[in-house]
Amino acid sequence: MRQYFAAKAEHPDVLLFFRMGDFYELFYDDARKAARLLDITLTQRGMSAGQPIPMAGVPVHACESYLARLVALGESVAICEQIGDPALAKGLVERKVVRIVTPGTVTDEALLAERRDTLLLALSRGRGGYGLAWADLAGGRFLVNEVGSDDALEAELARLDPAELLLPDEAGWPAFVTTRPGLRRRAPWLFDADSGRRQLLQFFRVHDLTGFGLEGRPLAVAAAGALLGYIEETQKQRLPHLTAIALEASDGAIAMNAATRRHLELDTRVDGDTRNTLLGVLDSTITPMGGRLLRRWLHRPLRDRRVVGERHHAVAMLIEHRADAPLREAFRALGDLERILARVALRSARPRDLSTLRDGLALLPQVRTLLAPLDSPRLQALAAELGEHADTCALLQRAVVPQPPVLARDGGVIAAGYDAELDELRMLSTHADRFLVDLEAREREATGIPTLKVGYNRVHGYYIEISKGQADKAPARYTRRQTLTGAERYITEELKAFEDKVLSARERALAREKLLYDGLLDALNQRLEPLKRCAAALSELDALACFAERAQALDWAQPELSDTPGIRIERGRHPVVEAVREEPFEPNDLILDEARRMLVITGPNMGGKSTYMRQNALIVLLAHIGSFVPAARATIGPVDRILTRIGAGDDLARGQSTFMVEMAETSYILHHATEQSLVLMDEIGRGTSTYDGLALADAVARHLASVNRSWTLFATHYFELTTLAEPGSGIANVHLDAVEHGEQLVFMHAVKDGPADRSFGLQVAALAGLPKMVIRQARARLAELEQQGRDAPRAPLTAQALDAPQQFGLFAPAHAALDALAALDPDELTPKQALEALYRLKALL
Repeated sequence: MRQYFAAKAEHPDVLLFFRMGDFYELFYDDARKAARLLDITLTQRGMSAGQPIPMAGVPVHACESYLARLVALGESVAICEQIGDPALAKGLVERKVVRIVTPGTVTDEALLAERRDTLLLALSRGRGGYGLAWADLAGGRFLVNEVGSDDALEAELARLDPAELLLPDEAGWPAFVTTRPGLRRRAPWLFDADSGRRQLLQFFRVHDLTGFGLEGRPLAVAAAGALLGYIEETQKQRLPHLTAIALEASDGAIAMNAATRRHLELDTRVDGDTRNTLLGVLDSTITPMGGRLLRRWLHRPLRDRRVVGERHHAVAMLIEHRADAPLREAFRALGDLERILARVALRSARPRDLSTLRDGLALLPQVRTLLAPLDSPRLQALAAELGEHADTCALLQRAVVPQPPVLARDGGVIAAGYDAELDELRMLSTHADRFLVDLEAREREATGIPTLKVGYNRVHGYYIEISKGQADKAPARYTRRQTLTGAERYITEELKAFEDKVLSARERALAREKLLYDGLLDALNQRLEPLKRCAAALSELDALACFAERAQALDWAQPELSDTPGIRIERGRHPVVEAVREEPFEPNDLILDEARRMLVITGPNMGGKSTYMRQNALIVLLAHIGSFVPAARATIGPVDRILTRIGAGDDLARGQSTFMVEMAETSYILHHATEQSLVLMDEIGRGTSTYDGLALADAVARHLASVNRSWTLFATHYFELTTLAEPGSGIANVHLDAVEHGEQLVFMHAVKDGPADRSFGLQVAALAGLPKMVIRQARARLAELEQQGRDAPRAPLTAQALDAPQQFGLFAPAHAALDALAALDPDELTPKQALEALYRLKALL
């Protein structure tokens, strides 16, 4: 317990797995917490201050499954191991914490999500904004960035979605930071820019940070130093696979804030489902590392048209030469080399990791042969990045058996013929069985005891066993070793000599094999950097081959990225809706240019307005990650942001109502949208009263069209907004229609020019299953309201009336202009007032 208390004092804030033989034990509060979280038995052992000590434990051989559950719950665990061989220890075995498993630093295969990066992220702040540093320890990536505002920080956290977040223990952090899962507060002095710079220089063994682009970026350096210190503290070893740190500038990507990522359902739906999402449709990658790269691309569409264009061309070449299918077939024998190399660097690689690496390297000649005839700059660059690894592959083929065991500690990993000394030691063990059979036959004949047996167990070693009834026939040269209920066990000088020889050979063989295994890891670490480049190239090839397969399977076309402003999409489709619908999807066109910067979209509920808007945003996004797109043709000009305001939802944790969330997201868009931004606005103003909502929607639309001048799709049920589409305004009307067939409502899902003339709200309510009595009452009330709109007395359009603000009813009839004209007294109007009246009448039409 003194050993336990010493280890626990060093790690008071995490669970301590304390090795005792074949179990990891937990004590006191750790035991109570683990018993609750893992549903394991809480027992007790010994006494302390007259009270039993609470204890709970998990078997060493099954600890990974328990660790996985704890990490998934956001817990961290310190692993306190027995150091050295317990058989050789005098007194208590020495124990030491060898690593700390945290949600952001896990590298074990069983603890990681296969197709999602597990990121550890550190945040620093200063006058210039925030510094971010994040590491994928299982993939060997280390990156930094700086952002200047809370909004930009929230967008980055939404994109990266770290498993663990390191934060200076200070007040004043935004709520979206402090409410994140996996938050870990650290001492503020750990986030110092000067000490961070010294840490980075020492770790990467460089004289300055210019080569990494970090000079003059103190916030990023401070975060990186804190992150690096935490990794070294938890891993307690060198990190040779973190060979560089890269600056990932925000201006290199199409910006998307947290709300946009949520609304577009890139990889997760609002209900938590991950299947019916864009990633769910797009991801047909073969390898987990290819899947993770594709997810990173999806969350960071690029503005660099050269890089994206090279990807498009590579996909086109794969399709043209039909090289994607054989490439993908070859990848089926390819494992997760990226994470295997990380475990090699951390010296935690298992035998099957080495066999998977060996088999993957053996595929490289076949991959190079497939890429050789393809006239694509990107594919040829990737072929060069694969490198030559024939010597590494040959080493692993010689050293590792074809089907190695799961663990190295039991032996049987190193192949015969690789090491003469190991072969000799194994030979002694292999021939032991033959010797024992011969010995048993000789002893039966010499003693005349037909039931005599020669056996072995781990406690007592080799023995000769004779039943109780035959024990009096045992020769004098037999020395009793063990007495059982029904038998006696003996040892002879010959058997003892054999035992010493064989057991010594087995122990020496295991020790020799461990030495050879460590030597293999050393050899691989010397070649780590080119192997990492090879794994990265294979990941990208897998992602590009996935794009080629999806383009052919789903009938997607190569987009054109143009320098001319505007977006033109012919017969575009929503990739997710098309994938889940059984009936054919109705494609639609989109034309946005200098004369049509905003489309006001009207039409019935369920008519497809939101689908139409989202599909165009997803097409633009897909084009900028290098994928083909679900359209007959797409020409896309420069885009710097995608911003959306779609759907209703509250944020009660922050005290925000549905309408407040809507207004906050709208405010973000109005402050950040530019002439090159694609903006989707759906039903602005519906969370408040009719007139307030209409006024807000009108003002927002005018601001986007005249001030922001963004490429905007503006869906609304306020038909009054269709009057915004005046010549020279840059605004046009389009609508989606529906027709009534008997009592059936048929949605056409086709986008047509011009405004809609009906909403079909009651018909959609009937489709939703509202009681017929409710629908009848609603129809009657609608008729009353429409009649009131027609019969309402109208004051003459005097000068005072023209100057007063006017609100038109939601159910105002189409001939309201005629009523206004009838009430007009021309003799009371000045020429200026008459002209204003004329404009107002035109607006009423």
